[in-house]
Amino acid sequence: MPVDDKRRLVDPPGGALPVKRQCELVGLARSSYYYEPIGESEYNRSLMKLIDETYTEHPSLGSPKMTDILRNMGHVVNHKRVERLMRVMGLAAVYPKPRTSVPDDGARKYPYLLAGLAIERPDQVWAADITYIRMRRGFAYLAAIMDWHSRYVLSWRLSIFMDAAFCVDALEEALSRGRPEIFNSDQGAQFTSEAFTSRLLDRGVEISMDGRGRYMDNIFVERLWRSVKYEEVYLKDYADVWEAEREISRYFRWYNEVRPHQALGGATPASEYFNRDGEIAAQSLRNRMMSDIVAA
Repeated sequence: MPVDDKRRLVDPPGGALPVKRQCELVGLARSSYYYEPIGESEYNRSLMKLIDETYTEHPSLGSPKMTDILRNMGHVVNHKRVERLMRVMGLAAVYPKPRTSVPDDGARKYPYLLAGLAIERPDQVWAADITYIRMRRGFAYLAAIMDWHSRYVLSWRLSIFMDAAFCVDALEEALSRGRPEIFNSDQGAQFTSEAFTSRLLDRGVEISMDGRGRYMDNIFVERLWRSVKYEEVYLKDYADVWEAEREISRYFRWYNEVRPHQALGGATPASEYFNRDGEIAAQSLRNRMMSDIVAA
């Protein structure tokens, strides 16, 4: 179980069981329960907000040009600070260059299998990626797994740690629903880890990985991130990771089942993936959202 999920199972001090005993029962180190990531300064968070918005609009920008843009906005910053903040955010320019997300030492690299391949049906190709999500006093990382043909988001996870655990958790949920013929990702450590690739290989899935620094190889997921940022994240000011998780969950239900997709001729990803009437999915979502409102 991912560390984030284990932390949620532990009740705050003062309950029936001491925190130490609860941690032992769920297999969590007490230090991991109490750990709080060292936050960035308020000024750095404001810079990260500008970097995030600028990069989403122009993903070809690396840290040198990003530094120039921030300076032109009136910010006194040097290249080293911008480079570090972009590294924390997991951002790198799209042209071929050394990656900020480095594969595990000794991890096997897989070839890119999608060149010239016609994507014609659901579950033919799945893809995964990670993006940065800002919050009022910090940030988190969002991983999602998408079906390429339908653009349907099969699963997603939010985490304050940039490790493989939350990506593996998302993969296991997606695989509980089906199995792709090919799974595509970048060469980041989360996706090249043995914990991640072994689950695909055990299910007989072919693994495809993008060329170094080439986000265009995974363009559909990059377009998803753009939609998530402009239609959800930039319109909100999440107080914490719990609020971010709740609101992003609502967004993905809307994205999958209600939002018409231009590339699908106005159909929804759910109707395309499940080959069903999109109105059925939309009505189902409206009913659930109404239940959420009533419950609140």
